[in-house]
Amino acid sequence: MRGPHNIWRLIRTGATLERTGAMGVVLDAFQAPPSLRIVARVLGWPFKWLGLKGDPSMPPATRALTALGPAYIKFGQVISTRPDVVGDDLAHQLRVLQDKLPPFPVEIAKATVEAELEQPTDQLFSDFSEPVAAASIAQVHKAKLLKTGEEVAVKVLRPNIEKAFRKDIDAFYLAASWIEFLSPASRRLRPTEVIKHFDGVVQGELDLRLEGAAGGEYAANTANDEGFIVPHTHFFFSSKRVMTMEWAEGIPFGNIEAIEAAGHDRRILGERVLQLFLRHALNDGYFHADMHQGNLKVSASGDIIAYDFGIMGRIDEYTRRVYAEIIMGFIRKDYHRVAKVHFEAGYVPADRDVDEFAQALRAVGEPIFGMDATQISMSRVLSYLFEVTERFGMETRTDLILLQRTMVVVEGVARTMYPQINIWEVARPVVEHYIKQNIGPPALLKDFLGTARVLARFGPKLPQLTEAILMQQSNQQQNHPESQRPSNKIWYFVSGVMIGAIIMLAIVLL
Repeated sequence: MRGPHNIWRLIRTGATLERTGAMGVVLDAFQAPPSLRIVARVLGWPFKWLGLKGDPSMPPATRALTALGPAYIKFGQVISTRPDVVGDDLAHQLRVLQDKLPPFPVEIAKATVEAELEQPTDQLFSDFSEPVAAASIAQVHKAKLLKTGEEVAVKVLRPNIEKAFRKDIDAFYLAASWIEFLSPASRRLRPTEVIKHFDGVVQGELDLRLEGAAGGEYAANTANDEGFIVPHTHFFFSSKRVMTMEWAEGIPFGNIEAIEAAGHDRRILGERVLQLFLRHALNDGYFHADMHQGNLKVSASGDIIAYDFGIMGRIDEYTRRVYAEIIMGFIRKDYHRVAKVHFEAGYVPADRDVDEFAQALRAVGEPIFGMDATQISMSRVLSYLFEVTERFGMETRTDLILLQRTMVVVEGVARTMYPQINIWEVARPVVEHYIKQNIGPPALLKDFLGTARVLARFGPKLPQLTEAILMQQSNQQQNHPESQRPSNKIWYFVSGVMIGAIIMLAIVLL
């Protein structure tokens, strides 16, 4: 991972950033410390003549990443969704990376389809178009199934993309270790863990069978969501490097003029996309984590269509409850409760002062409620919240990176559609409904029932387990007569069995 080839790739990266004029933009955006700036300049400037030129019509940062290759492009896509981290200027420069990238020839795409599906293309499809969209990992063609005539979207991976990604990601790991060494303040953000997470996401995108399965699960979870459509996958026409899906006809979410011309209500669409994301994250724990304008359309009936399921997020039920309580605490201005939730979840070290933390959180929340609706920014809230939590020793939680990032993206999508949207007012009914269903007496009963199901499943083994623990306790007392008190282990076990028996008895009687 730290071989000479990776060092050379980083030198080439620095040289390309220098040659395209992007080095200063990147260093300023990340507020790099002097030590890191010196290393970056030393790596890049002497080899500037070796750097790639890129497309001179593009902004410097976009030009550099496009020249460097697919892994850099994908990383730029991730960074473009975090204006709270890199600033509006760099985020705006990188936004073009979400689509409109140079495609590869249709002949190569057809050859890939034939190799993967082991049939000639003309025996599968009656029509197979030129690329209609091209991204860093794959491109999409519009086609028709030969047997049924159904219009479909055929997604095909770029040639040799797996090998290219592996080389670049190895260099990313090396860069992350250098950043942690040269900038101790960056360790809280866990650069190596971020790259590891990015690596896992990319590996999932490089196997289109996984994306098809993700789309299937997402479609099942959202089947009853009004005004929301997830195209279904044709698994018999899909493989590791090819995926065929139902064609979704609609207006791209970023084409505001066409949406207005079609007579759609922009306010409803803006509010709906935000509420849908929150419902999916809170209720299902499974959400579309790449929900930018390029992956959304508006159907003729006004429904929101989502596609491209290469990056999906998943959070467990406990984390969902914590997340909901934090959001609701801010909405209700109950900063002390927000602070306690952070402590209860272990996000903030227990030796810190909860009242002082609550006061710092008030400094985050109060300015928001004095703003006009058009000024409320989730990215600004997250940015300030990260500053506060850093001061109180909270480390970056890698399992929430996608959730935080997607929240910022969806806010941007909703605000682009309807600039006057009030984020808090739109979020309130979704969060309140989740809390009503999942926190309090209903949730307690649900947890008890879940515990009862587990005990019922292990019911046949409980007598043997009880006897084994009692025999172990008896042997210990015989070998050590001075110890007559039962251990905590036996008390915990017996108490658990008794509570479980009471729960199951209550269920039977009810």
